[in-house]
Amino acid sequence: MQRVEREIQRLIKEIDYDEVTRLFNMLSGGKRLRAKLILKIAPDEKDAPLLAAIVELIHAASLLHDDVIDEALTRRGVASVNATDGSKIAVMLGDVLYSKAYSELVGFNKDIAQCVASSVTSLSCGEMQDVEMAKEFNEDEDKYLKMLYLKTATLIESAAYSSALLAGKDAPSYGIYGKNLGLSFQIIDDILDITSDSATLGKPAMHDFVEGKCTLPYIHLYKELNKEDKQRLKDLHAKTIDASETLWIKEKMREHKSIERSYELAQKLSDEAMLCVKDDIELIEILKTMIKRSY
Repeated sequence: MQRVEREIQRLIKEIDYDEVTRLFNMLSGGKRLRAKLILKIAPDEKDAPLLAAIVELIHAASLLHDDVIDEALTRRGVASVNATDGSKIAVMLGDVLYSKAYSELVGFNKDIAQCVASSVTSLSCGEMQDVEMAKEFNEDEDKYLKMLYLKTATLIESAAYSSALLAGKDAPSYGIYGKNLGLSFQIIDDILDITSDSATLGKPAMHDFVEGKCTLPYIHLYKELNKEDKQRLKDLHAKTIDASETLWIKEKMREHKSIERSYELAQKLSDEAMLCVKDDIELIEILKTMIKRSY
C-alpha cells in the first residue's frame, strides 16, 4: 500500500496547486479497499499501484460530491471539506480529482480505461437515483439494490475486473467477486448505521433514515409491519427522530429480525463471491473480514 500512497501523492503534486494539496491532505484515506483489491489481484504488475491510485482518486472525488449532496458535516470522523471550506470548494476539488484520474487513466489499455471510466458514469447515475429515491419512502428492495450496485458496487467491480485484465486473469469471475463484495460491503454499512453508536460510525447513528434513505433493514421491516405501524414508519421517514422513536424502530427490527434478514443477503452475496475466487485465500479473507466488521 505504500506504493499506492506514493502514487497518490505524486498525482496530487503534479496538479501543482497548493490549495488542492492542502485540501486533499485534510481527507481521511479510509480503508483503501479498492486499492487493496487491485494490488492483491495484480501483485506483480508494475502499473497496479498507479491503477489503484487512480481508482482511489475517483472514489475520493465521489465522496466529496456525496457529502455536498447529503450536506454531511463529517466524513470518517473528521470534518468534511464542505463543512470547513464550503460546498463550492468541495465540488471543485472533486472535479479536479476526477479529471486528474482520467488524464492518467488514458495511459492504460483501452479495455481497462473503458472499464473504469464506465463505472464512474454508473456511479454518478447511482448517486442521482439515490437522491431521487430519498424524496419518498421506498419499499422496493430490487430498486434499492439496483441503486446500491450503481452507486457503490460498480467501482469495486471495475477495480477487480480491470486489475484482472492487467494481470491476464479471468476478469469476468473477478468482476462478479468485486460486484458482490461491493453490495455486501454497503449492506453491512446499512446495518451498522442502525446498530452502531455515533462515536464508532464517525457520524450520527441512524443518519441514513433521517436523510431519507430507506436502506435494506427498513425495507424488510416495512414488509412485516401492520397497517398502522407501516404508516408510523412512513411518517418518521426523512425527519429528525427522537430517542423514543429510535427505540421503537429498533424494537420492531428486533421483533421482525430485519437486521438478520439483511445480514443473510450480505452473507449470500459474500458466499457467491468466494466461489468465484475459491483458490485465492487473500481475497476470501477480505470477504470474511468485511462481513464481520463492526465499523
